[in-house]
Amino acid sequence: MECDKCSRDAVMHAGYSGAHLCEDHFCASVDKRVRRRIREDSMLPSDATPEDPETWVIGLSGGKDSVVLTHILDETFGKDPRIEMIALTIHEGIEGYRDKSVDACVELADDLDMRHELVTYEDEIGVKMDDVAEKDPMDMAPCAYCGVFRRDLLERFADEYGADKLLTGHNLDDEAETALMNFLEGDVKQVAKHFDASIGGFDDRNEQDDFIPRAKPLRDVPEKEVALYAHLKDLPAHITECPHASEAFRGEIQELMLKLEENHPGTRHSIMAGYEELAHLAAERYRGDGDDGEGPDLNECERCGSMTARDVCRKCKLVEAIEAV
Repeated sequence: MECDKCSRDAVMHAGYSGAHLCEDHFCASVDKRVRRRIREDSMLPSDATPEDPETWVIGLSGGKDSVVLTHILDETFGKDPRIEMIALTIHEGIEGYRDKSVDACVELADDLDMRHELVTYEDEIGVKMDDVAEKDPMDMAPCAYCGVFRRDLLERFADEYGADKLLTGHNLDDEAETALMNFLEGDVKQVAKHFDASIGGFDDRNEQDDFIPRAKPLRDVPEKEVALYAHLKDLPAHITECPHASEAFRGEIQELMLKLEENHPGTRHSIMAGYEELAHLAAERYRGDGDDGEGPDLNECERCGSMTARDVCRKCKLVEAIEAV
């Protein structure tokens, strides 16, 4: 099959659009969608200057999504004096898995001549995920612990590095799955939080000064296209599933999404188009729940100092439970 834009052989067919694209036009399409998302979300403020640049911290795990995101950001803004980029890698302490992905992070950062920082659960929290998965004091999936720890470290070190924004490599599948999960759980407040935390444009969000604003420039690109892009660009991505991955509910949603997309191409795009509009409405409805009219009241965790709505944050509660076993 020929590319729709030239006479070269097509390397992919997008069922949702009907497009057949060759390697060059496919990669250009991915680049265009990421750059359009950055522009539409107003990620780069007009007052950013070489004298007062924006600092973007990129969550670089070494997987295909974060590697592709980092590559495209460097291609787009690597020589732009208005932006300083820092790649932040977190080692959870998963033997044989994270070591290889860290190697991919180091290789990519070296290739791009990008500042790269590595932090570990063991050094910063005092735990390793291999041990946490074995002990499991709260009787829940390892991903539940890991998500809390990872968010804490991303936020903490993004703040330490003076980040104006924290960028992650969530793709279209990730976001459509999260949207569907929030709907099925009936959690409208979570939908509102999702908008203000990471999917709303920066001109539309109600940002909290206590947290680094997040952005997901890759969220218009399907997962398979991210993987194909990484392959075609020969990027050093470590494409292997975490051995502790066991989010049962998300797994069911993934299977459902795959079937829906196969039978009804474009389902993921449609879900996100409607979800973003509804999330915006929900965010406007639930803003002002706190005493200050700006959101829930937050205070410093009594143990680690991170911001929380409780006296002791979720991370410290989990660490306490792990240490008690």
